[in-house]
Amino acid sequence: MSSSQNTIVLIARILLSFIFIYSGFGKLTDPAGTAGMISGAGLPAATALAYLAGLFEFVTGLAVLVGFQTKIVGWALALFCIFTGAVFHSGTVAVPGWPDPALGWINALNGIMLMKNFTLAGAYILLATFGPGAYSIDARRGSVAIAA
Repeated sequence: MSSSQNTIVLIARILLSFIFIYSGFGKLTDPAGTAGMISGAGLPAATALAYLAGLFEFVTGLAVLVGFQTKIVGWALALFCIFTGAVFHSGTVAVPGWPDPALGWINALNGIMLMKNFTLAGAYILLATFGPGAYSIDARRGSVAIAA
């Protein structure tokens, strides 16, 4: 890759890392909303899973940012995005007592979140397949091939 291509890959990694660093930190500092979604999906131990999800998101987001274990982390995040999209963002949302216009808006937003998750999965598959570029810990450790 050329220097400009490696710079673009670095910028892409920064952008791809932000969502998980930010949301992971949010889950770790205030897991209640995520625990509610997990509980609403019928999964057990909602608070513990919210903390685990937050830790996973924060750590993998940092790994993408610095380009560490990028292929493994890329695949893990792709699978995470597909799983969470399918479990938490597919189908309709029903909130008892909410007016129909509000539910329509929430369901539209939920569909957008599903598309966001699947789109991010594609980006993480690309990152896992093609690597983090020259400006990464993986490249410094010699664990990725860097083409000139």
